[in-house]
Amino acid sequence: MITIAISANTSWYIYNFRRNTILKLFALGYKVLIIAPKDSYSIKIIDLGCDFISVDIQQRGKNPLKDLLTLWGFYKIYKKIKPAFVLNFTPKNNIYSTLAASYLKINVINNIAGLGSVFINDSMTNKIARKLYKISQPRANKIFFQNKDDKEFFCAMCKGTVNENIIDLLPGSGVDLERFSFSPAPNDQVVRFILVARMLFDKGISYYARAAHKLKDIYGAEVEFYLLGFIDEKHSGSISKEQISSWVDTGYINYLGISDKVEEEIGHADCVVLPSFYREGVPKSLLEAAAMGKPIVTTNNVGCKETVEDGVNGFLCEPRSAESLIHAMDRIIKLSHEQRLAMGHKSRELVERKFDEKFVIEKYINAIKDLTD
Repeated sequence: MITIAISANTSWYIYNFRRNTILKLFALGYKVLIIAPKDSYSIKIIDLGCDFISVDIQQRGKNPLKDLLTLWGFYKIYKKIKPAFVLNFTPKNNIYSTLAASYLKINVINNIAGLGSVFINDSMTNKIARKLYKISQPRANKIFFQNKDDKEFFCAMCKGTVNENIIDLLPGSGVDLERFSFSPAPNDQVVRFILVARMLFDKGISYYARAAHKLKDIYGAEVEFYLLGFIDEKHSGSISKEQISSWVDTGYINYLGISDKVEEEIGHADCVVLPSFYREGVPKSLLEAAAMGKPIVTTNNVGCKETVEDGVNGFLCEPRSAESLIHAMDRIIKLSHEQRLAMGHKSRELVERKFDEKFVIEKYINAIKDLTD
């Protein structure tokens, strides 16, 4: 039986974003090995029928010795297990898992979901990271990007070192159209906004809070604002629990914590907002929102803008501009319930046309078959 290894920096990511890919691989007769740090989702991955091996990865750490130990960890696993393919997700896996697997002549398929701050900021750490991408990615057999901007940027950066024939585009991570089914908001004279993301400054959380403050002062009980997502206080760009609590205490924001059933919270909303100025792939939360028939307000930014046809299924605003965000959200409020539903139908149509998860899984299966032949 052919073994396919899947590697990412958390078990949570693999379970929540790649579960249906795993199930499809099982259906086609492959054996699946998951390689990720152990967390509370590791047992759920095992329950799916996967083999699981834990590997230490410092997600945002800058200690080169620990990164070398991560590389050595991947090498030991691949030397022992000898999978036919490795599917890598998340940055350090794309680098260190690729280097280890390629040295052992194992087929590597990478997913670069968003170039992020590494390709925006010019710190010494980011320069090293870019160098590591240039060293590792030519060793991959296939590289998937989630938006055209990132693909073109990467090709320009690695010109002459990476064969552009191995580079392809995916429609984001795709979205499960059965789980995230059309779910119109209640017509109860209250307009509800929700932002679903990790609680990071780069996701535009503070701009959303400022918009909520302004619009709540104008519309009072006619509008509500929700946050849903993990507070990652180990991340240097995290919004603190104290900051979120202060927003909640003012009465402008409702914080919902985290949920494995995000579709239930999105279902109550009239509009989903993500004012990110991070270099996204294509945000999963916006694809899920669109699948559920929600109008979207997001930034005219790499990755985010792919989810909105401005004025059709939502509105684009400018990154790092509270005024632009407030204006876009105010436009949603001033629409009738029927107009918001009509926008929501357009969101669903967009996702069905471009972002069905089945398209993503098919791309992976075809890449595996091509490399097998």
